[in-house]
Parts: sequence; structure tokens; C-alpha cells
Amino acid sequence: MRIGILGPLQVLADGGAPVPVGGARLRALLTLLATEPGAAVPTERIIDALWEDAVPAGAPNALQSLVSRLRAAIGRDAVESPPGAYRLAVPPESVDAHEFEARVRAARRAADPAGRSAGLRAALALWRGPALAGAAGLRFADAPTARLDALRRAALEERLDADLALGRHAEAIPELQALAADDPLREPVTALLMRALYAAGRQADALARYQEARRALGEGLGVDPSPELEAVHLAVLRQDPSLLPETAPAPPPVPAAREGGLPARLTSFIGRTADLGRVDGLLARARLVTLTGPGGSGKTRLALEAAERVADRAPDGVRLISLAPVTDPAEVPAAAATALGLREMAPIGAPAPAPDPVGRLVCALSARRLLLVLDNCEHVLDAAARLAGTVLEHCPGVRILATSREPLGITGETLWPVEPLEAPPPDAGPDEAAGSAAVRLFADRAAAVSPGFAVTAATAGPVVRICRALDGMPLAIELAAARLRAMTPGQVADRLDDRFRLLAAGSRTAMPRHRTLRGVVEWSWDLLDGPERTLWRRLAVFPGGATVASAEAVCAGPGLDRGDVLDVLTALVDKSLLAVAGPEPRYRMLETIRAYSLERLAESGEEAAVRRAHAEYFTGLAEEAEPHLYRAGQLPWLRRLTAESGNTSAALRWTISAGDAPLALRLCAALGWYWFLHGRLADAAAELEEILALPGVPEDRTTARALALGALASLDEQRGGDRVPGWLARARRICGGLDRASLHPVLRLMLETGQLYVVGWDDVPSLGNDVLLTDPDPWVRGIGHFVRGQIAHNFGRVGGIEDDFAKALAAFRECGDRWGLSFTLTAQAEILGRGGDHSGAAALYEEALRLDAELGGGTAGLQHVRIKLANELDLMGERDRAVALLHAAMRDPGAVRGLEETAALHYRLGEIARRSGDTAEALRRLEHADALTEDLPGAPHFRAMVLCARAQLDMALDSMDEGTARLDEALRNAVQAQDYPIVSHVLAGQAERARLLGDPVRAAELLGTADALRGTRDLSLADALDIEAATRADLGGEAFTAAYDRGRTRTFQDVLRDFAL
Repeated sequence: MRIGILGPLQVLADGGAPVPVGGARLRALLTLLATEPGAAVPTERIIDALWEDAVPAGAPNALQSLVSRLRAAIGRDAVESPPGAYRLAVPPESVDAHEFEARVRAARRAADPAGRSAGLRAALALWRGPALAGAAGLRFADAPTARLDALRRAALEERLDADLALGRHAEAIPELQALAADDPLREPVTALLMRALYAAGRQADALARYQEARRALGEGLGVDPSPELEAVHLAVLRQDPSLLPETAPAPPPVPAAREGGLPARLTSFIGRTADLGRVDGLLARARLVTLTGPGGSGKTRLALEAAERVADRAPDGVRLISLAPVTDPAEVPAAAATALGLREMAPIGAPAPAPDPVGRLVCALSARRLLLVLDNCEHVLDAAARLAGTVLEHCPGVRILATSREPLGITGETLWPVEPLEAPPPDAGPDEAAGSAAVRLFADRAAAVSPGFAVTAATAGPVVRICRALDGMPLAIELAAARLRAMTPGQVADRLDDRFRLLAAGSRTAMPRHRTLRGVVEWSWDLLDGPERTLWRRLAVFPGGATVASAEAVCAGPGLDRGDVLDVLTALVDKSLLAVAGPEPRYRMLETIRAYSLERLAESGEEAAVRRAHAEYFTGLAEEAEPHLYRAGQLPWLRRLTAESGNTSAALRWTISAGDAPLALRLCAALGWYWFLHGRLADAAAELEEILALPGVPEDRTTARALALGALASLDEQRGGDRVPGWLARARRICGGLDRASLHPVLRLMLETGQLYVVGWDDVPSLGNDVLLTDPDPWVRGIGHFVRGQIAHNFGRVGGIEDDFAKALAAFRECGDRWGLSFTLTAQAEILGRGGDHSGAAALYEEALRLDAELGGGTAGLQHVRIKLANELDLMGERDRAVALLHAAMRDPGAVRGLEETAALHYRLGEIARRSGDTAEALRRLEHADALTEDLPGAPHFRAMVLCARAQLDMALDSMDEGTARLDEALRNAVQAQDYPIVSHVLAGQAERARLLGDPVRAAELLGTADALRGTRDLSLADALDIEAATRADLGGEAFTAAYDRGRTRTFQDVLRDFAL
């Protein structure tokens, strides 16, 4: 096993395979142990190093857990535990930092400059990035990092000194110039650069460099140059022969992996493990492999790393042919010849000495077995393709690895698209973010410009935002990381709306088109023809990507015929400006590419027309889909609307911003039920509120439907406030003069049930919704029976609810609506649970959840179905399964839709913990649910349940005053909601209070009243059953029955009087 700490933490198994070490603290632990391999590191020192000023109470146990995880990752025998310490049981040479120091020591003992240069070069090649990056930001890493950095700097300067002694001044100058630019006050580097410049015949430049250094030292430190630098200056003035090498220049020895012309990399290579493996495999099977991808995706770097890995399969080496500087396609053969050292070829730009330069190239390569890396082909694509084709045809031992934004398009070419680096989820914390290659790249490059930078709890949020906003594109991420010289991650993230201005300071040594984010994208634009530019800029209005049909409908027009759209789409895919995926091909842009094309669209003067075409197309699509959303064929249409959700949202936002109220209302009405099914209730209501404020809102049935659906969304989201009555009244006024039979089903439903949500439910057998039960539409009939059953259930009239729910189920099966089936099955499951059939209830709840999952898992009330299922599982004796279900829902960010849903999960987990005797966990969960629901708007049903559970815990802990206060508040909430089952639930809690205070008769009466209001006993309420059993035991069977029967005669009004409500 080898461990690398000279860069991001790296662990390689004996065979060279990478070993993942997940979690920032785990990586820090291994980094700490690796700084002293074989040494016993005391436990106290490890704890102080890892937790610093925030040492937890159970730190030894936490450390033991970390060590267990580390052993699971790298092997149990690799971490030993002598008394009071831990030890990394590997030889020092297995850790790259220790190997580096050993190689430096050995190189310094070399007898000649060639030995010193080779040894130091090999030692420096071990570095992959900032030292101890796996512990960046922790204080224990500061000293060893500083020591290793100092040793690296010294080794680099000594290697350059040896190179100058060998006459390699021309090769050393660029490296020395970069070092001097990074640290203009470092005099040894200035001295070496002056020597190199002088040896290269550039005495004036050497003297100018001295003057620059002298000025920098005076202004920065207020000192003169050191005697050593003065001596070099004097030697340059005197043209001292000692400044020149004694031996003739010799080619520099390089590590074996780099033989054959691959340049040394200046930064660490992060991520792309899978890409490297696939490219390796492709090169073993194919003679031409082209890495394609947009500018800045990392094609060149991947090609260099892949070429280095396969160098041992190329006996005659690997050669890099960079075409980036080539501007004339005719110069491509000359560029290749120059890179291959064929000096008989003329330099680029000079007249060719022979009429057949390609022939000379083929002659030189025909008997060789090597790998050519043909880099940056897109701007000379035809010439590069011809050269590659000729070489492959006539030189059987040559393989080519090309990089291009567009395929070469010749026979035998195998493509590998270079995708962006994986970005983390939007809510990722430090540990999860560190698993993302995009974040690791950002952290590595940021640490290079801002020493000590690390992804912590404070920085993870903005770093994740940066990496996601930049699509995981390596160049963009590196440019953003460079901004940390003067900005915080949060400031960078906040300014990415203007990304092209922000990310405009790349490497000075890069080609101009690779130096800034705008330059990278603009280079692609410059390579396009007219129709390609037209389609690219018009596609910018599709944030959710485009299908062929939508692109043809929206983008065809002046400059682009409809019949040409597919061919131009294909061309843009080939040029890596669009990505294509899915069974029905969907064409998408990376966000940076889209941001550039939006600028071009605005400049073209056609933005308003294109956006209107986009809005009209997706309004038509939504209107086509809407009737199917209530029927058996709803799933494919739901999937299609989900796929287009980014586009429909953008279309709606544009119609609102354009002030087009009729078009906006059409789209809002068409999408309303889709939003409801996917839990986007707040979006629906907020959008409608904005639209209704526009001028020119029509008073037609489309507006009425939008109002009805908006009211439904507001009610279920519990944020209705005053707007719901007004919206419903306005919708009813619009429908007042229209034939009911001609109205949309949603409007027929609204006319009969809307008042229930405005004035509240009354305890009467019929609320005027009987007309719904004879509606010709089975969906409307199903809702009519469901609503009637729910009203009866709410007021304890349980005699006919099974029949109503059975008829509702039959109607929903007839129309095929999974939403109605799911809700009706939930109601039937409640009936079974109350009767004690817990396994039957669980089966129906599970079927309801399955149907909801088919709809996308976002319907309102989903979490309440889960907590009811968890209760039935607990009553069945499957407590572990119940807890697992709730924890899975808690971890799923798509499953928790709001405060009440989150509180519901904590509530049920707290109840299970309370019943299992885990008081501490119950208290923690119920306190959380209490806090979440304290100021929750809307109907107070669930708040009453939370308060009642919390009161039960108070009474169990002998906190009777607190329990009484909570029970009283719970009863007030339940009464306000006019929900008899919830009132009954709280009355059971009041019964327990009475029993504990020594009044079991009162307790029995309250239990009787609870069952009377509910209409039946509820065998799904474990607390109520336990309270009943305890009260019966206190009183005896006969006395209990008498008191219980008296309680059953009491009504809801009696409860109000008894509790002064």
C-alpha cells in the first residue's frame, strides 16, 4: 500500500488501485498518522489535532469510531493500537512525503550535476498538489506543511541550479520566470534566472531582472539585495565565464513515464478515474481515439494523463502535437513534424522545402510504434483529420489520441465524450461535497492561491453553489478558485450571474482563447456557420433542454429553415455545444454555454419573438396534456411535463414579465393540477397572485379554473389567508352565467365544495354536494363520494363511510386516476386500523404510497400517509421497519415538502421512541416537532396531535403543570379545527391527566366521550388503549363501564361547556 499526502490524500492498494477514504475527518486522521508512519501517536494528541477547540464530550469513543472506519477502508492491520496511542503500520517509504525527503537527501549526495538533477527531478515528481491537503485548515498540519513546502522549494531551486550547470538554461528560463513572478522577493530564484538569461545570451534581460528585484526588495521590505545576488549581478556585468556551463548541453533526463515528449504537469490531476480507465481500454482496442467535449472540459489534461498511463505500450514513446497555435490548416503537417523533431521540415510559417511534407512525416513514422497526442483539432479539423487518416493508413505501429470539440469524422475513429466533473447535491455538507471531483478540484486550486483554504461547514455551501453553477467544468472552476486570492467563496458564488466578467483572469501562459471563460466559449462561436449560430442563440430560451419537435417549433424562422433544424442540432452536438440524452432525444446546453448564447440572442434583436414562440409552444403542450392528468393515461403526460418543467416555468415567468395576462392564465390553468400532484403548491399560488395583478385579466372560464386550482393549492399549503375566499368568489361569479355541464370538472367540483373551505364544515348529513354523486364524469363522482365520506368521518358518523369510500374507489378505478385511488385507499386503511386490522391497514397504506410514487411522489399529505403506515407497523410488532421507513423519508430531500411534513416525521419517530421507553430520543424528536409547528399557519389539526404527545411525555416525567398546559392548548386547537377524531385524541390525553390526579371516574367519562365523538373505539391509538386499561384497573370493570357509558352520552357542545371553550 502507498499513501500520498503531497497533494490530495491518496491511498493506493498493492496493485495500484485507488482506495477511497471518505469523510474530511477520516482523511485528516490518516494524514496525521501518515506524517509519522510507524510511530505511536498519543490519543490525546490526535483528539486535539482533529477537533481542536471543539472537542466533544465522548471524544475517545468518537476517535475509536473513526479508527474503525479507517481500518475498514485501508485494512485492519494497517492501523495498530498500542496503549494510549494509534500507529500507522507501514514503512516510511510507503508514504510519498517520506520518500520525497529520502530522494532529496540521496540526490544531494550525487557527485555530479546530472545525478543531482535527475534525483531531484524524480523527487519533485512525487508532488501532486499542496502538501497535507487532506488536513487543510487544521492547525496540526501547518508546521509539517510549511516544512515540506520549504524543502520542495529548496529542492526545486537546487534542481534548477544543477540544470544550469548542465547547460539547460533555455529550458529553465520559463520555469524560473514563473517562480519569480510568484515570489518576486525570493533572491535565490532571481539569481538563478539571471544566470539562465545570461547563459542564453540575454545579458540585458538578466540585468533588467536584477533591477526589478532590487526595486521590489526596496519597496516591499526596505532592504538592498543580498551579497549573493549582488555577486551574480557583478558577474553578469563582467561577463564572468563562471556563469557559463563547463559541459556541453545534454538533454534533460525525465521520469520514464514522461519519456517521449509529454510536458510535466504543473498541477495535480483530480477525478476522472473512470475516464482514464475507459480511455486506456479504448486505446488498447482502437488506433484512433478522440476525446470530445466543450472548451474547458479538461480534454487536454485527460489526454496527457491517459497517454502517460499507456506510455509503456508505446516502445518508441509518446509525442504531443499541439495544434492550438496553428492558424493555417496548411501548417498542420509542419506543426506535427516540429513536435516530432523532424528538423528537415520547415518551421511553421516558412516555405516548405518539399512538395510533400505529409510524405516525409509518414516516412519517418512508418516503422515506429508510438502514440501521438493530437491536441486541439477543432479549428483545423479537416487538415487534422487528413493527417490522422494518412498516418494511420501508412504507419501501422502508430496510434493517435486526439482532442477536439468536434469529432475528426474519419473511418476507425472511436469517440469518448469528456463530461463535466460530477458536482455535489445542492444541499451537500462538507463530507458529502468532498466526495465530488468538482469540489476537490476547486479546493485544490483554491489552496494554491489561498493557503489553508479547505471545504468546511462554513465554506461548503458557497463552494457547492459555485461548482453547480459552473456545471462542473474544470476550467471555469479553476478560474473561480483563482478568485479566492481576493474574495471569499460566498462573494464568488454571489457574482456568478456575471460569470464572464468574474472569470476573466486565467493563466498568462495559456492561449488567449483558453485564458478566460468568455474566450473559451467565444472560440466555439467563431467556428460556427450562420445557421448554427442562429440555432445556438435561439436554443438559449430552453433552460430545460429541447426536443427536436420543440426546437423546430420555436427556433425555425429567418436564417433557419424548419427542415434544417435536425441537421443543425446534430452539428451542434458534434461541436460539443449541445449534449443529447434520453429515449426521446433532448438537447441541452451547459449553463455557461447557455449564458453566452443568451447574450448573443439579446444582441440579435430577436429575443422577444423567440421567447413568445417558446411560451406559446409550451402553453399548447400543457393544454394538450391537462385532460389526461385525471385519467388512466396520466403517467406518460406527467413524465413529459416533468421533463419540460424547466421550460414551462421559464415560459410562465416570461409571460408574466411581458404582461401577457391571458397567455399566463392559460398556462397557469393548464399546469395547476400537475403542480398539485407534484406538491408545487406554493409555486402555483404565488404565480397566480402575480398574474392577477397584471392588467387585462379576462373574466373567462380559463381564469376561473386558474382561480379554483390556486385556491386548492393555497388551502393545502396552509397559506390561504384572505385570498382563498376572494378567489373562489370570483371563480363562482364567472361560472354563474355558464351552463354547468359545459364547465371543466375542476369548476363543477369547485361550485359544490368551495364553500366548505370558506365557511367551514357543519355537522349535517349533506352539504349540497349530492349533485357531484350523479356527475357524468367518474372523477367528479369519485371526489363527491370521497368528500361525503370524509365529512361523515370528521363528525363521527361512521355508519356509511365504508360505502362512500367503496364507491369513490370504484369511480377512481373507472377513470384510472391514481391520485384519487391513493387518497381513498388511505381513508379505507384508517378504517381497518381503527378496527384492529393492522396488517390490512398497512397493506392499503403501502398500495397508496405505491400509487403516489407512480405520480412522482409529491402529492399533498404523502408524509402523513407514511407516519400512519409507521404507526400500523409498530402496532404489528415491526418497530425496526417503522423506524427505517421514517428515517428513509427523512433522508430523502424530495420527500419532505414543508414544515408540517418535516414535523410529522419527527412526531412519529418521537412517539415510537416514547412507546419504546427511549425518553431522551422521544423528548428530542417531540421538541423538534413542537418548535416546527408552533407558528404554523392554517388548520391546527396536526398541532393538536403534537401538543398531546408532548403532554403525555410531560406527565410521564412528572411535569404535570407543563402537561396540563399543553393538553389545554391541544384541545383548543382541536376544537378550532372542528375535527372530532382529533378532539377525541386529545380527550384521551385529558383522561390520563385526570387518572394521574386521582380521578379515574372523570377519566372513564372522558374516554367514553372520546369514543362517542369518534363514532367508534380506535384500536390504532396505543395510548388511548393503555389509558383505558389503566383506568379500568383503577375502577374495576363495573364502575368503569358505568362512567364510560355516561361519557358516551355527551356531545361536542358539552365538551365546549365542560372545558369552558
